[in-house]
Amino acid sequence: MKQFNAAAAVTEPVAVREVDTLCPYCGVGCALAYGVDEHDHILYARGRNGAANAERLCVKGRYGFDYTQHPQRLTKPLIRRDDSYPKGPLSGFSRPDSSGPRKPGGIVDYDEVLPHFREASWQEALDLLARRLGEVRDGHGADTIAGFGSAKGSNEEAYLFQKLMRAVIGTNNVDHCTRLCHASSVYALIEGIGSGAVTNVVRDVAKADVALVTGCNPTANHPVAATFMKQAAANGTKLLVANVRRPGIADYAHQYVQFQPGSDVAFYNAVMHVLIDEGLYDREFVAERTEGFEALRQTVERYTPEMAAEHTGVPAGEIVRFARTFGEARSAMLFWGMGISQHVFGTNNARCLIALALLTGNVGRPGTGLHPLRGQNNVQGASDAGLIPMYYPSYQSVADPAVKAKFEAQWGVELSDRPGLTTAEIGHAALEGRIRALYCMGENPFLSDPDVNRVREALTCLDFLAVQDIFLTETAEFADVVLPASSFMEKLGTYTNTDRRVQIGRPVRALPGDARQDWEILGEIATRLGHEWDYPDPAAVFDEMVAVTPLYANLSHATLGAYGKFTPCKDPDSEGEQVLFAETFPIGRGRFVPAELAPAPELPDKGYPLVLNTGRVLEHWHTGVMTRRSRALDTLSPDPFVEVHPDDAAHFGVTDGELARVTSRRGEVRLPVRVTTDVAVGTVFIPMHYREAAANALTDPSLDPYAKIPGFKMCAVRVAPDAPSG
Repeated sequence: MKQFNAAAAVTEPVAVREVDTLCPYCGVGCALAYGVDEHDHILYARGRNGAANAERLCVKGRYGFDYTQHPQRLTKPLIRRDDSYPKGPLSGFSRPDSSGPRKPGGIVDYDEVLPHFREASWQEALDLLARRLGEVRDGHGADTIAGFGSAKGSNEEAYLFQKLMRAVIGTNNVDHCTRLCHASSVYALIEGIGSGAVTNVVRDVAKADVALVTGCNPTANHPVAATFMKQAAANGTKLLVANVRRPGIADYAHQYVQFQPGSDVAFYNAVMHVLIDEGLYDREFVAERTEGFEALRQTVERYTPEMAAEHTGVPAGEIVRFARTFGEARSAMLFWGMGISQHVFGTNNARCLIALALLTGNVGRPGTGLHPLRGQNNVQGASDAGLIPMYYPSYQSVADPAVKAKFEAQWGVELSDRPGLTTAEIGHAALEGRIRALYCMGENPFLSDPDVNRVREALTCLDFLAVQDIFLTETAEFADVVLPASSFMEKLGTYTNTDRRVQIGRPVRALPGDARQDWEILGEIATRLGHEWDYPDPAAVFDEMVAVTPLYANLSHATLGAYGKFTPCKDPDSEGEQVLFAETFPIGRGRFVPAELAPAPELPDKGYPLVLNTGRVLEHWHTGVMTRRSRALDTLSPDPFVEVHPDDAAHFGVTDGELARVTSRRGEVRLPVRVTTDVAVGTVFIPMHYREAAANALTDPSLDPYAKIPGFKMCAVRVAPDAPSG
């Protein structure tokens, strides 16, 4: 298939139509318009005046659209050939001990993988999928089946996927990538205030005296949101930036502190110690709107700035200065990212930030609030829609008999009251034979989950794996059947951004080949398993979702308009609520939940003396399935790298630009070195996007005991020069 050449096309006039839709990448939810020619080729992206972006776009939004036109798009259902069993990795990249520079591009080599599959009709592929899932359910029980939905899909697709798993298959084993990003934040927020969503919108930072930006790198991960933070700083908002690795936003900070990995609890407890000791907390708010203050006070009393300095590496005077700046603010917002949440103590980290906001009364007013910056474009919506194992839509517990009865009446089936397994637990259960079949829609756990070697073994253990995606991913190499799905550019549906704003994404181009809409595929599977789903369009699916999702009351495709509305939207004629909890919290009083500093399960030692931190770069997204097939983005950032501090580079004998080996107790990768002071002494950083040097070949699969999120941000490694071959 010949790839479209946009540069050549503009030499002669073309008829262009513009389609108003959204950006398919991060949780900011930028409104944009794509220019499309008569051949369905996307020519450009232009920012619209959306509530989240005010016509601004980042490099991904402006140039990262051509993946949808890539010649590797799946256009026919695929079934694994009989001679390609027993199952295992099909490409060199996915086999054990495979790392290092390869041919440019770093995407799945179809010449290696496709010969192991044959094309099939939709009828054959869907019949096979339904038959195998039915056999596993009937032979071993519904709870031996699990499903991974996608935060890249729409709310309608998320709702139908969890309904399929619960009402048709009969299990609550359904999850998505929120488990790998902000599960700990959501757990702590529901525990502390009764809601897992943000309490205020990003752009309200303009009204804040102070904004705390911690455990995140918004200039790379939420670039448009970062522009509003920088603009606020220029107009007088004091940015307090705290992180292990220096983010770009630190250049605009009133104060930047770089603390040691895993010391967040010590740092924020010490900040609260100072606030209480110096009377810089909101006594009236604490008395009238919170509970548990005395337990918090007793806990943080021991975390003096001097004690915290020993654990964090931040001088006591800097901790005091930080606390005073925050405590003296009339209004303060708190933004955080996965540097807070992706730890085995991520829930405790988030508890500290919630306590800090409650202690200072910084909830429920303009320029205040708790805002965990959501990663994927629809991770908020997918969670709202029930794509999580312990909650139905709108965070209604599967273990609550009244809730269960309500959904049984709505869906007309008996439902399970057993909370399901989370993403990481599903992998562990597959290794133990407790999960036998997995339906994976728009997720790539082979690269996104920790400890690639363990994930490889888990996927190999499955009796049956179905993958529904737009490309052959690394995960699809283990599949029995692969279904060609719709990309964002071909969907009609709603998406909920980090601000809780629900917006409509509209199709820009036709589906390629025989690919189908995801919501229609789910309906076909339900029908084959004995359930007649009769939805005429995504709007009807959304209406059913709204009927069982109180958070989305008063919303419909017809009322969302060109730019959407915030949730909750108590008045159907309003834009919804930007600032939440002005008078009370969903649980009444906000709860202080004290947290204690705890060691990571894996600390540096003589054999593995450095701490690995993982994350994203500006130009790429997650496992690179989309962005590494975007010509501009992959050209800008084509290769993996490891960041090493100059002192560590000298000590371990690695050189800027040269190859090094990074080794953990689970695996090893080979990749070029970048020597930089952005990382602290004793730490290294590897981005997660590059399969040829997969960061998750190294990471620790240990889980947070509350939210079951893996500790992606901290494991012990060693770095050494790459030994010459031969």
